[in-house]
Amino acid sequence: MMRRTLRLLGFVVLAAFIILPLMQVIQLSFISTLSRDGIERGSLTLLNYANVFRTDRLAASLVNSTIYVTLNVAICIIVAVPAAYAFSRFRFRGDRAAFFTLLAFRVTPPIVLSLPVFLLFSSANLLNTPIGVALVHCVFNIPIAIWILESFISAVPREFDETAFVDGHSTGSFIIRRLVPVIAPGIGATAFFCFMFSWVEVVFARTLTITAGKPITTAITSLFGFQTDIGLVMAMTTLSLVPGVVMIWFVRNHISRGFTIRV
Repeated sequence: MMRRTLRLLGFVVLAAFIILPLMQVIQLSFISTLSRDGIERGSLTLLNYANVFRTDRLAASLVNSTIYVTLNVAICIIVAVPAAYAFSRFRFRGDRAAFFTLLAFRVTPPIVLSLPVFLLFSSANLLNTPIGVALVHCVFNIPIAIWILESFISAVPREFDETAFVDGHSTGSFIIRRLVPVIAPGIGATAFFCFMFSWVEVVFARTLTITAGKPITTAITSLFGFQTDIGLVMAMTTLSLVPGVVMIWFVRNHISRGFTIRV
């Protein structure tokens, strides 16, 4: 009984630690923090959210973030599934070294590669575009995507592959029609991690979007100045949480399965 009470108390403390700052952010997003005509400072209002969509650069940042995060997740899954299958099912010289090299590259600080990436993307005319941000995020997300999916595919017995090939499936057909449905939890978890990294990443988003194509992270930081409209900042912050909540909702069952798979 005592142990159960301590667990409940710990959960309540942890939930309060996480939720209370979030609730304050949401509360401030509905409060006018600057004096305006007809609206007193400290009064409840929806003006902060209205100003987000009335300001072109803020509204555009929401669209830009959605575009490059969607592209990033899609590219990572499309590339990582066959790559993970190859690492899981085939053996070749240097396969383990190549696999761990990918993981080592993933832990490289983004700031180290910011200048080379900037010069490369500048020569390829990919600056100030959501596509450029999506591609550079793939460099960091694909290794972790391959690592996650490789463990899922390795949990699938090889007899599953052989049965499909006996039934007449080619490798591509097998991966799309048979393997993908089986490792759907892994794909959901992979999409979640790729989404989270891409959505909150700041270094490359700021480096590659100098004059246009700015994502929501850089749009929020640009709101801070001599006289910061805290209500507007909190409204943008609250809106930035919505896609993450939606993503968690769609992959909640996959994450809760704890990276287990059943065939």
